[in-house]
Amino acid sequence: MKKIIYFHGFSSAGSTGTATNLRNYLYDKDVRVLSPDIPVSPAEAVTFLKDFVAAEQPDLIIGTSMGGFYAEMQHGYKRILVNPSFHMAKLLTFRGLGNVEFQNKRADGATHFKVDKQMIEEFRTAEKLSFQGITAEDRDLVYGLFGKNDKTVNTQGDFTKHYGKEHFVIFDGEHRLNDKIVKSTVVPLIHQLLEL
Repeated sequence: MKKIIYFHGFSSAGSTGTATNLRNYLYDKDVRVLSPDIPVSPAEAVTFLKDFVAAEQPDLIIGTSMGGFYAEMQHGYKRILVNPSFHMAKLLTFRGLGNVEFQNKRADGATHFKVDKQMIEEFRTAEKLSFQGITAEDRDLVYGLFGKNDKTVNTQGDFTKHYGKEHFVIFDGEHRLNDKIVKSTVVPLIHQLLEL
């Protein structure tokens, strides 16, 4: 059985519809999709995800938005970064501080969290881990998928600077994935990378 770990975006949860869609489309391919709730604290998230990946040893990691930011750090694994948000500190500073509601149900029952200066500083610290120690093997393992109508983040230049254009893909979509994009863009790439 092949194993995929999906890293969700900011203010989301492992119960996100994208993880459900991936499970549905890969159900008959003997693929297991794990989608943990990522800790709100970036300092906790970096350690949690590194340990989670090490314990699960996935065949592929997929991350969207903030999840793409964290997925980039998981060296040595095949990774798909969808609209990765590599500059979370700047994005949150622009959006402002305050309470944020989770968009999906969290396993711990939490319904909201607070964006504060500490969180932004933790993201700044975590961002220093981005693009560190990239090897030629990593360049072959990482794919970047970017929605041509993404109005939330644009990190295409960051991706191509560090990973080149060989695995750089523009798709007809926005920042958030919908069922159509998962089916038409993400799933075929999964089939290719996992040789399904």
